[in-house]
Amino acid sequence: MLSYRHGFHAGNFADVLKHSLLTLAINTLKQKDKPFVYIDTHAGAGKYSFKSEFAQKTGEYQQGIAKLWDSQDAPPELKDYLSAVRAENTGRQLVRYPGSPQLVKRLVRAQDRLVLSELHSSDVEALQQLFAGDKQVAVAKEDGLQNLSKKLPPIQKRGLILIDPSYEMRDEYKKIVAALTTAHKHFATGIYALWYPVIDRAATENFMRQLAQTGIPRQLRIEHCIADDGPGRGMTGSGMLFINPPWQLDSQAEALLPWLNQALADSKGYWKVEWQVPESIAASAVRN
Repeated sequence: MLSYRHGFHAGNFADVLKHSLLTLAINTLKQKDKPFVYIDTHAGAGKYSFKSEFAQKTGEYQQGIAKLWDSQDAPPELKDYLSAVRAENTGRQLVRYPGSPQLVKRLVRAQDRLVLSELHSSDVEALQQLFAGDKQVAVAKEDGLQNLSKKLPPIQKRGLILIDPSYEMRDEYKKIVAALTTAHKHFATGIYALWYPVIDRAATENFMRQLAQTGIPRQLRIEHCIADDGPGRGMTGSGMLFINPPWQLDSQAEALLPWLNQALADSKGYWKVEWQVPESIAASAVRN
C-alpha cells in the first residue's frame, strides 16, 4: 500500500501536465481578493532532488521538465509554472523540482491556506520539515482521500482540491468515485482536480464513465498521451479531470497542449480537451 514514492516520477511528463494546469487554476482563483484553501489529499514529500537515488534510478524527469528547462518559446500558459520550477534551482542546472505543495506555496497569497495530507511516513516527515513553523500550511499524516469530506466545506468557502493517488490498489478507482461523490455533496462549488494515469485504456475509459455517471456537472477532461496505447507499454499518458474548472481553463488547455505535445513527444503523441459532463445551463456556471 505504501510502496509508491513520487520521487521516482517527479518532473516526468505527467507532472508537467498536472502542475502546469494546477498553476493555471490557482492563478484564476487569485483573480478575486477573497481567500481560498488548497487541499492536497496525496501531498508526497513536497519537493524533490534529481540527484536523489529515486530520480537517478528512473531518470523520468529527462523526458519531462528537462525538455522544457531551456525553452525560449514556451507559451504564456507555462510562464508561472516554469518560473516556480526555476525558483527551486538557484543555478542554471536543473537539480530540484517542486511537488504540488511547494509549487502551490510559491503561487498563493498571504490570505490563502494549504491543507496537506500524506500517509507515507518518510514523505510526511519531509513535508512537515519543509513547512515547519509555517502557519499558512497544515500537514497531517492521514489518508487524505478517506478524510476529505471532513474538511468540507472549508471556512473560506472557496477552494481547490487536488486528488493525486498512486493507483496501486485494486479498488482505488472505486474509492475515488465514492470520495468525490461525497465531497461534492459537502462542497458543490469547490474546484476538484483529479489526476489519472493512462496505462490500460479500457480501465481508464471505464473510470471516466463511472465519474460521468455520478451526475456531478461540469466535468472537464484534459489528457495528453506521449505514445499510443498498448498492452505492456506502461504509462503512455495521463490526464486531469476537473470538476467546476476555473473560467477559461478549457481554452487555456487547448492553447497549451499542442505546444506540450511538440516539446514532450515531438508531436507524435495526442491530446484532448473535452467536457465529459457539461454544465446544464451556461448561465448557472460556477465562477470561482
